[in-house]
Amino acid sequence: MIKKWYFYTGLTIIIAFLSSGFKPFNLDTNSWFLVHEEDGSHYLFPSEKQEDYTNLNIPFTGNFFIGFKEAIGYRESESKYKKINSLGYLGKYQFGIETLKSIGIYNSSAFLNSPEMQEKAFIALLAKNKWELKKEIEKYEGTIMNGIYITESGILAAAHLGGAGSVRKYLKNKGKRYFRDAYGTSIRSYMKSFGGYDTSFIVADSNASIKNI
Repeated sequence: MIKKWYFYTGLTIIIAFLSSGFKPFNLDTNSWFLVHEEDGSHYLFPSEKQEDYTNLNIPFTGNFFIGFKEAIGYRESESKYKKINSLGYLGKYQFGIETLKSIGIYNSSAFLNSPEMQEKAFIALLAKNKWELKKEIEKYEGTIMNGIYITESGILAAAHLGGAGSVRKYLKNKGKRYFRDAYGTSIRSYMKSFGGYDTSFIVADSNASIKNI
């Protein structure tokens, strides 16, 4: 009985000794994600502070084309593909019936129910407007007019809102006369808000339609 007691006592001591070798004597109480400023590196995330996560713009799209189209889509309809406004404009990018016809779309119901068709329609209209306004883009891009730095993407966004003809008149009159839609939104505001994006891959095409996009 005594030998068993010695055996179990000795085994317990050995296990306790071996276990202590895997535990640090001084634990660092700093959270793993906190980095001291003086160590030469600084990280924003992850963070302990909940407020650091409330205003993130994810995904970051910068001035890429995806940022351009998503910004316009959100401005037009909050990116809702099935949105119909009070004037009858349709979809994520708020197309009028006649504009849809100009790019080869005659079934508004099918258009509303097809995100793919709507995305193609947006590209087709950009291509058509780029053709219509190619001289204006060449002449005015990079200039400042009425406090607005003129860019290709700004011109195309303004044309999406008010049509190529309205943009042509705006530029011809040095920004002093400009179109507003039925809700009071001006092409000048679109030219400013959506300027500086990369729309270089859009190929100007007078016959652009969803069939050749």
